[in-house]
Amino acid sequence: MAALEDVREVKIDTPFGEPSDVLIYGKLSGTSVVFLARHGRSHHLSPSEVPYRANIYAMKSLGVKYIISASAVGSLQEEIKPLDMVVPHQFIDRTKNRIATFFGDGIVAHITFADPVCLALADVLATAAESIDLGTGKVRRGGIYLCMEGPAFSTKAESYLYRSWGADVIGMTNLTEAKLAREAEIAYSTLALATDYDCWHEEHDSVSVSMVIDNLHKNATNAQKIIQATVELITANPPISEAHTALRSAIFTDLAKVSQATLDKLGLIVKKYLK
Repeated sequence: MAALEDVREVKIDTPFGEPSDVLIYGKLSGTSVVFLARHGRSHHLSPSEVPYRANIYAMKSLGVKYIISASAVGSLQEEIKPLDMVVPHQFIDRTKNRIATFFGDGIVAHITFADPVCLALADVLATAAESIDLGTGKVRRGGIYLCMEGPAFSTKAESYLYRSWGADVIGMTNLTEAKLAREAEIAYSTLALATDYDCWHEEHDSVSVSMVIDNLHKNATNAQKIIQATVELITANPPISEAHTALRSAIFTDLAKVSQATLDKLGLIVKKYLK
């Protein structure tokens, strides 16, 4: 982002391995922000290969309180056109091959996840998006993001099924991030950039990589403007998020009986609950 100042790269090792790439730290409208390319800057990681735990842990270690996730998605509904943007409130999980929790190894936690994004942050994000001239694109508040495993796109039968469930957009990454962000007590919201109509739409070409990339580039400038406007709104009036205390009643295990090795691994996440 051209507006990002005092830029520096931060390399972080975590108990869950290395993040997708170095983290980019800087100032946006005077506020400290961190950016991470989830697939790596050369896009060498498939959705199933993204080190989600390392990414969120690294963000936590830098003091991140709010995550705005910008992602390409396919539209599952006629009214959500390519180049539109959606701020979803709900997820459906169709992933199969991912670890989506920091917990285990002698410590159990069950987070509340009925509202999988921070609704207060989502409201700020949608307000910021509505303040930007998106050209032909429109902003939709709310909706359901279906998270599939990938990396292949959907079959037509799957696409029709997801539409029948009422899902609005489809992607391959955000739900895993949302679960881990909640465990890390970071407020999380998604800015979903519609690039295509998936493969259900008979009057449009089936989704292709070139189509996705072309429309994603068209949306990139608007997404940057929205993120900057969101940061300014957060700075002026930080939203109160239930995510920031998500573990308060979620940890079932007596922490006094957890092994030191596990506590060392999860110390950054559970330390404020250690007596």
